[in-house]
Amino acid sequence: MTYRNKKLLDAARDRPCVLCGSIGTTVAAHSNSLAHGRGFAHKTADFYVCYVCMHCHDQIDGRAGKLTKEEKREMWMDAWVKTVAVWFEEGIVEVKK
Repeated sequence: MTYRNKKLLDAARDRPCVLCGSIGTTVAAHSNSLAHGRGFAHKTADFYVCYVCMHCHDQIDGRAGKLTKEEKREMWMDAWVKTVAVWFEEGIVEVKK
């Protein structure tokens, strides 16, 4: 069973893109990496999402731009690290003692 968390996905709404700062189209973009559990018609766990606008999402997914596979992977990873920071800084995710 894959981890799902509506709170993590919904938190993307109405926030700026963690990469370009654009506001209005930000979504929770799942990793496309097989190493993160992606499969045919199967998204990765919800803790492998980054908060990016549709323009950046299209670049990461290869629907726009001419990024190499490595550039897309690096772009997603940069966005994911920034997104995880948002989770903790804003209390979306908390560590229980």
